[in-house]
Amino acid sequence: MKRQSRRLLVARSRPDVDMATHQGRERRCILTRESGDAATMVRFVVAPDGRVVPDVDEKLPGRGLWLKATKDIVAEAVEREAFRKAMRGNAEASPLLAGEVETLLARRCLALVGFARRAGAAVGGYEKVRALAAKGRLGVLLASREAAADGRRKLAALAPGVPVVRLFAEAELAQVFGRETVAHAAIEEGRIARAFLREAARLAGFRNESTQTASD
Repeated sequence: MKRQSRRLLVARSRPDVDMATHQGRERRCILTRESGDAATMVRFVVAPDGRVVPDVDEKLPGRGLWLKATKDIVAEAVEREAFRKAMRGNAEASPLLAGEVETLLARRCLALVGFARRAGAAVGGYEKVRALAAKGRLGVLLASREAAADGRRKLAALAPGVPVVRLFAEAELAQVFGRETVAHAAIEEGRIARAFLREAARLAGFRNESTQTASD
């Protein structure tokens, strides 16, 4: 039992970059009762011991319980016992559930950046990002929360219209690239960049941030 419960909490090492498996599927939020694209929601399942477990990879067995991907919605669902009602009593949601979802989504986003780096499709550091932008191959710009406004403006001028994600601290990006600090990073256009943007949009609902374009 313990081994099976633990497996429910372990993120998969290889991120899913196939967007076709996620887009265009409608699910209903168990709190708001509104239907929407599954790509904008988070799936949960109930473990054998009755615990509600986030399934950000959408691969765990069991009945899926869906919520809109925002911290407020998840917190309210816990407070109003939406999981217990949906399962007719057999569900126990932690008051820290929204934080667990944020952690897992952040891990998934950073895993995609790491996957892109290993595939030669992501770079870290201002000069490398600028060189990639000059080639016109940018799919996503990442600016850390600590990144200087002047540096962001200069890169934005090289990549008008490219999505900019400001969801991570320098230390989080640095860990992916094996450096002490990383203020700027980028992912080349392509499947991985699109998958990352999908995950970043969900994470934004938990970090009170949003993705922008470089021209904003």
